[in-house]
Amino acid sequence: MENKIIVTAIASILLAGCASVAVTDNSIEKNTAHALGLDKGSFTISNREDSGIKTTYNVKTKSGKNYSCYVTGTISVVGRVVSDAMCTEMGKSETSEAPKKPCDALSKAAGKCN
Repeated sequence: MENKIIVTAIASILLAGCASVAVTDNSIEKNTAHALGLDKGSFTISNREDSGIKTTYNVKTKSGKNYSCYVTGTISVVGRVVSDAMCTEMGKSETSEAPKKPCDALSKAAGKCN
């Protein structure tokens, strides 16, 4: 009995950091659909790469938008744990441009208005 517990503990430790084991294709599709507000099946996933606990991949929607995404995943005593998908539209920065301020008289005088 004690040997069984030790073997189980060692196996859990070895698998805990493996995204390739913890992160299934189904969990990627489900979490990506939720993150992007799309239906499952309305996009394709490609270029999956597992590295430690992180899985990166690309998404192309049927409307032609491309995203770079990742999830993290581990296996613990409660089972598989996969994070929400984090996606950034390719070709766009993560931060949006600040709204332009109206040009006041002082800025005009300083030549800082377009």
